[in-house]
Amino acid sequence: MYSNDGFRELERHECLRRLGQAPVGRIVHTRQALPAVLPVNFTLDHDGAVLLRTSAASELVRAIDGSVVAFEADEVDAVAHSGWSVVVTGPATVVTDPAEHERMVRTGPRPWVPSSREVFVRIEPELVTGRELVGGRSMYGVDLSGAT
Repeated sequence: MYSNDGFRELERHECLRRLGQAPVGRIVHTRQALPAVLPVNFTLDHDGAVLLRTSAASELVRAIDGSVVAFEADEVDAVAHSGWSVVVTGPATVVTDPAEHERMVRTGPRPWVPSSREVFVRIEPELVTGRELVGGRSMYGVDLSGAT
């Protein structure tokens, strides 16, 4: 994270707890040598890995399988000037083990757009970072709400 920017850094376990409560996140990957961001629904696996479920024929699967990606989720209250953001960075791989696939059918994310051939993508949580701003106040007690 960026030091001295006024946000409170979150510990790994707090990051994963908050991720577990978010319904939607964003996957960040490279598309034609440029950054691309897609909103996706997800779940966390028992070890903190991010699980996505999508069509086996999707462009997303071809773009991220075997690549290092970032995954971000957040919650923001623009009125209260507060919120948090968590980023998981690590390799994304399509789950190919039949037993793991069956387990994820039962416990993984539910598709928002069902497909005839679905796959699960697993993002390993090699780097997990997060930050929080509470009530428009920085970690230094500075009022960021604009009130004077």
